[in-house]
Amino acid sequence: MSVHACSRGRLPRLFAGLLAATLLGLGATARAEVKIGYSDWPGWLAWAIAEQQGYFKKHGASVRLVWFPTYTDSIAALSAGQVDGNCQTWSDTMAPLAKGVPLKVVLVNDNSFGNDAVMANPKFKSLKDLKGKTVALEEFSVSHFLLGIGLAREGMTPRDVKIVNLSAGDAAAAFLSGRVDAATVWNPWVNKIELSGKGRKLFSSADAPCLVPDLLVVQEKSLAANRKDFVGMVKAWYDVEAFIRNKPEEAVKIMAKIVEMKPEEYKVFLPGTRFFGEKENLEAFGAASQPRSLLNVAPAVLKFLEDNKLIEGKPDFAKALDASLVKEVAASRK
Repeated sequence: MSVHACSRGRLPRLFAGLLAATLLGLGATARAEVKIGYSDWPGWLAWAIAEQQGYFKKHGASVRLVWFPTYTDSIAALSAGQVDGNCQTWSDTMAPLAKGVPLKVVLVNDNSFGNDAVMANPKFKSLKDLKGKTVALEEFSVSHFLLGIGLAREGMTPRDVKIVNLSAGDAAAAFLSGRVDAATVWNPWVNKIELSGKGRKLFSSADAPCLVPDLLVVQEKSLAANRKDFVGMVKAWYDVEAFIRNKPEEAVKIMAKIVEMKPEEYKVFLPGTRFFGEKENLEAFGAASQPRSLLNVAPAVLKFLEDNKLIEGKPDFAKALDASLVKEVAASRK
């Protein structure tokens, strides 16, 4: 994955491949602090704000952030127990849960709110107009999932279009050069296509809020052994959310530096990312009747995985969700 988020949201393929020897060594060192994997997505890069602003120390959390240039490696590292926690999507957490990996979801960092979109030539007025047309996207990724959700609302399926399997960057390039009729991509390519004047959003994650949640997922045994650190992380995250809300320019500078982008380039990510504070997290861990609830979203995510044969077995959604940390923090703030 390049520094420009080209592999964000890729769904795991049975966790094939071993990590580099340096990553394998993570689990062997003294565990004086919890190791948290993170990669290139605004809701996860924002943890760097907690580190740089001293929020971890403020809340008594001993945390070491471990950067993964390749997002899928971070998923594999968590499942193998080589990190204590990882930043990953709800969809990417399903397969390891179905395999019995003991993981707990303890925090929602954000929802994509427009950063992922189906981009098409302005002559197309709705997704219905794409029937029989070519759509470039990264197959089995969040982009594929989003397209399927949008088409379903029109009584269609991905089989009603001609999918061209390309990475997000290549999909955007194919669209801009006129080789495909549409492309499902995420920022910064959404913004680049809009600025080109060659395409507009037909459907985005803003039209399907809460379907693309980005999470902090931890090893169950690590949560039991290091609960104080994870409670501190939840408190630190709420400080991060407030910092982004109140000082967006400073937040962008910190986040952009990590991925070697200019702040003015990186700031396009913020409007399309709905960062979750305390209120939103309590709703996310609520009953399935709550629109923002992870339980509400889970069936649609699972159907996509099953339809594309990306999962074996049935994950226990309710068992995987641990609301106790966000509830403990909420109670302590009253």
